[in-house]
Amino acid sequence: MDAELAELADAAGVATEYRDDADRPVAVDPAVVVAVLAELGIDASGPGAIRASRAELADRHAGPVPATLTVPAGTAYPVPAGTLSAQDGTRWRIGDALPASLPPGWYRLRYAGGESTVLVAPGSLPPVPPCWGLTVQPYALHSARSWAIGEYADLRELVAASRAQLCADVLVAGPLCAPRLGPPVEPSPYSPASRRYANPLYLRIDELPEYAAADDATRRQVDALRPATGPLIEHDAVWAAKQAALTLLWPYRLPTAPPDPALAQYATWCALAERHGGDWRRWPAELRRPDSPAVRRATGELADRIGFHAWVQRRCADQLAAVDAAAGAMAVGVLHDLPVGVDPAGADAWALQDVLAGGASVGAPPDAFTAAGQDWGFPPWRPDRLAEVGYLPYRQMLDALLAHGGGLRVDHVAGLSRLWWIPRGGSPADGTYVRYDAAAMFGALTLAAYRADAVVVGEDLGTVEPAVTAALAQRGMLGCEVLWFARDDAGRPLPPEAWPERAMASISTHDLPTAAGFLTGEAVRVREELGLLADPAAARHSADAERRALLAQLTRRGLLARRAELDDAILAMHTLLHRTPCRIKAVAPTDVLGELRAPNLPGTTDRYPNWRIPLPVTVTELVDDLRLRRVAALLRPPTTAPLPDDAPDPDVPPGPAAMPAPDAVPDNRTRED
Repeated sequence: MDAELAELADAAGVATEYRDDADRPVAVDPAVVVAVLAELGIDASGPGAIRASRAELADRHAGPVPATLTVPAGTAYPVPAGTLSAQDGTRWRIGDALPASLPPGWYRLRYAGGESTVLVAPGSLPPVPPCWGLTVQPYALHSARSWAIGEYADLRELVAASRAQLCADVLVAGPLCAPRLGPPVEPSPYSPASRRYANPLYLRIDELPEYAAADDATRRQVDALRPATGPLIEHDAVWAAKQAALTLLWPYRLPTAPPDPALAQYATWCALAERHGGDWRRWPAELRRPDSPAVRRATGELADRIGFHAWVQRRCADQLAAVDAAAGAMAVGVLHDLPVGVDPAGADAWALQDVLAGGASVGAPPDAFTAAGQDWGFPPWRPDRLAEVGYLPYRQMLDALLAHGGGLRVDHVAGLSRLWWIPRGGSPADGTYVRYDAAAMFGALTLAAYRADAVVVGEDLGTVEPAVTAALAQRGMLGCEVLWFARDDAGRPLPPEAWPERAMASISTHDLPTAAGFLTGEAVRVREELGLLADPAAARHSADAERRALLAQLTRRGLLARRAELDDAILAMHTLLHRTPCRIKAVAPTDVLGELRAPNLPGTTDRYPNWRIPLPVTVTELVDDLRLRRVAALLRPPTTAPLPDDAPDPDVPPGPAAMPAPDAVPDNRTRED
């Protein structure tokens, strides 16, 4: 690596080397560094360009105050004399320092020769109360009234019932963000068109005020559109039916104020996508920027459809507010999920393209879990542009997600510190890390949660820098611990008492095998059948060894009898979870019910029904299931009121296994651990 290029890259926050998951140093290809620098608007194409860019970058950083300054609350911080303005318009004259008495918030500092955004960040969030709850993918829920997919009303029902009947204090919901509506509709909730707006597929049609206001004939037409429920969720069919129903109800809308500019812009993207296709990068060139004259002209032509999509989002907000209200008695409430990025063809990528690096995508370098690395396809935030605009798009996204919930689960929380950028056309191995201002990223998150009185859980699995774990702990946020990954330094199952207290504990995640899929070997069998395993025999051997080690641990601790039924083993795994000191215990219905299939199988698209598998029971049947009631009786904190009289006693042996698979759980008589 040329020394001047390395110095330029370091100044711009682009790594020229990194340490892999085995802590070995890896040098980054200089061509990759040059390509990533170009995505940051920095020319490093030759020696002359590198020298000019170094000088320009030095000038940019030479000011007395950075574009965005993060200051811990209670700190008197030296700044040039000037004027400080709060968001409510309050102004102060500043001498030579920010006063330590400033409350947490966002401010604008103006001084001779420049201005900067100031973030006064809270020190820490309040402690998270010990609690337990369900973790669900909302699309998988269903009830007698839902239209072939989970709906906000189903989520509301589950929140209320899990609190009233199971003494749960949290419900962890998969992303509820707006997808690209297509067709085809993007099924993955982790690839949203917008992280600021909600998924209209989840609307409960017959609870809309417009449905109540419609005449009988219109209601009959709407009711007739309800799609048939099948073994898998068909997102295209659901949206076709609901869009038709919403169009019939649109004339019955109640008078409302015009949408705010951000909602109007999102609704404009929806209307343009209906006319020109779901990928804005393929629209006529004059429509590819939201501030173009052609887009302004189009807003007049498409006024009715823009109004329609803004109305749909308002109805989503209404039904989300009802979910939040149902969680009012919970200690935490609904924990929403923040995906790591957005669909590059979607609404946010169009509206926020000035603060996103459209020529790069986010992923992960090669590691033991994925030998080829991962490319998630999302355009990353540009750290320089975020700082220039005072992190406003990031702040607005956080506020939108926290508007109707008790907290936030941040997917790939390490991305607040650094992200793996892959230049366009490269493989996941052809990337490097780009550094972010972690103080600002974590500070903005802390402030948003502080204002919303919300809990934050950071998904910190995999290769995570120690500084990220420390940042979570310092700010009163939780990390994650998963049974499959909870290992000691020798690779053995981690004793439950050694699990971290500041964590949300679970058996699995949406990308990993379910409890039954792991115990029966079905997870390995499916991956082998789909050709995802380089060495199937080795994978089977490894999975068998992990299973024997886990079952031996459960048996040694007296949690599982030898020759146990499948349901017994699953209950024992939840008992292990109960014995950890983790603040939140999250239980997936797919684990409790013995579902063999994981919601998502990484490395597949149409070969596996990713994000299309419904739960095998309705919301009512789930809450009434004796297996779940047994887990609830086990996990509820001792200070919680007792379960209803019909709840099973956790000390009474369970009945027969719901899935008769005694031979699928290997004999755990072993000396391995």
